[in-house]
Amino acid sequence: MTLTEQILSQIPGNPLEGLRRADKLWQSLRQGTLPVPNVVQASNQPIQVDWDVVVCGGTLGVLIGAGLVERGWRVALIERGTLRGREQEWNISRKELQSFIRLGLLTEEELERAIATEYNPARVSFLDGPAIWVRDILNVGVDPLYLLETLKQRFLSRGGHLFEQTPFEGAVVHSNGVVVKAGEQEFKTRLVLDAMGHFSAIVQQARQGKKPDAVCLVVGSCATGFPENETGDLIVSFTPLQNHCQYFWEAFPARDGRTTYLFTYLDAHPDRPSLENLFEDYLRLLPDYQIVSLEQLQFKRVLFGFFPCYRQSPLKPRWNRILPIGDSSSSQSPLSFGGFGAMVRHLERLTEGIHEALQSDVLNRNALALLQPYQPNLAVTWLFQRAMSVRVDQKIAPNQINQLLSSVFEQMEQLGDPVLRPFLQDVVQFPALFQTLVKTSLVQPGMVFKIIPQVGLSTLLEWVMHYGNLAVYTGLSPLGQALKSWSDRLPPVQKYYIHRWADAWKYGAGNDYLE
Repeated sequence: MTLTEQILSQIPGNPLEGLRRADKLWQSLRQGTLPVPNVVQASNQPIQVDWDVVVCGGTLGVLIGAGLVERGWRVALIERGTLRGREQEWNISRKELQSFIRLGLLTEEELERAIATEYNPARVSFLDGPAIWVRDILNVGVDPLYLLETLKQRFLSRGGHLFEQTPFEGAVVHSNGVVVKAGEQEFKTRLVLDAMGHFSAIVQQARQGKKPDAVCLVVGSCATGFPENETGDLIVSFTPLQNHCQYFWEAFPARDGRTTYLFTYLDAHPDRPSLENLFEDYLRLLPDYQIVSLEQLQFKRVLFGFFPCYRQSPLKPRWNRILPIGDSSSSQSPLSFGGFGAMVRHLERLTEGIHEALQSDVLNRNALALLQPYQPNLAVTWLFQRAMSVRVDQKIAPNQINQLLSSVFEQMEQLGDPVLRPFLQDVVQFPALFQTLVKTSLVQPGMVFKIIPQVGLSTLLEWVMHYGNLAVYTGLSPLGQALKSWSDRLPPVQKYYIHRWADAWKYGAGNDYLE
């Protein structure tokens, strides 16, 4: 019996079976055998609509559904199971949670109650390199059970309609609306929001079986029995390359123990390890990571998953009146896990943008594409993802990735919080990136040249284009905000387009972080 089988068999709920189900999906993705569904069709016939918005996928869809109901729209939220949070906290920075207050979705008291844990400081460290300690970054653990139940009740009390145990089955796009088939019901709506995640049938049909360009594999657990430790780890590595993977770790206090993750960046090559094999490595290395024996730990729950990323992201709408949001849109960077944090970051922008699209009735695919715009500050992170991973047919020095990251973070720490803090929250800004590149090149010129054969010339040239666009968007961002203020006197359609370009420049430059 493996360590994984031994540990997971002791936890209620049969997580080993869930792990192996996820592994079958991961294997199908690697082998390119996932079936391509055909759930969206088109018709030229008009329909009589009953709803303004149907949100498919309630777990995170309720966030934006509640915001749209608050603005007076007729919203139906369909969920294949029961709309309920999970036990494991969602980690985020406190400042980002203010979106819920500004949108009127939570009171200050409700927001405080939603925060289950809070810790300081957090560590960034790589093998043989110095530890960097930071405060107030991803240090808040939100209780999903309380948060989603509160938003669910807010949604219902404002006139929203929730349909649980109602799985999405298909949609027909008509000239003036969409007919959504879910469970035994039909919903006729002006707009569909797909919040069903990376493996949404709508997304799979839109991507037509394309393999992801990168994947983040994650395994972990929450357990008691660790030595007392109120600090956390944002990203830590203490081993060289193993199995063509660089292992990174994250840890933080939870309300019922301590959560630890092992994650790695890779591609979807058929020879990549399974989640079960990665979990075996997690359990093998965990004692060295946390200075504790497995016998001392009482495992409460385990966590596992994989997050595909595509260079062509965010996903542009393929059909009129259907907009992917959250993980369905792949709007996160290839370095992040997506999910709650990525949704919250764009929650205000999307809520206001969808509100204006409905007001001005610009719901064709080209107009909706402006709600998921190209963002150079996320596109530049593809080079970082490649520098933190290695192909299965590639050989590099075992400690090359650790040495690079240690050097880069050391330079960012010396440049100060305006450079280091946004990057740790997945926000890349041109001034900070420029300073980091210059300083690292001067201090470690040899290390920079080692990266070129690792990432490949084509990746580097593509990055140069995104880097240049990041500079352009940084210059355009102030102009966009000025135009946004001026455009309030314009008709709704013109105002919609100007606001979307202003938002694209602002978020594409990472200037949303400044608020």
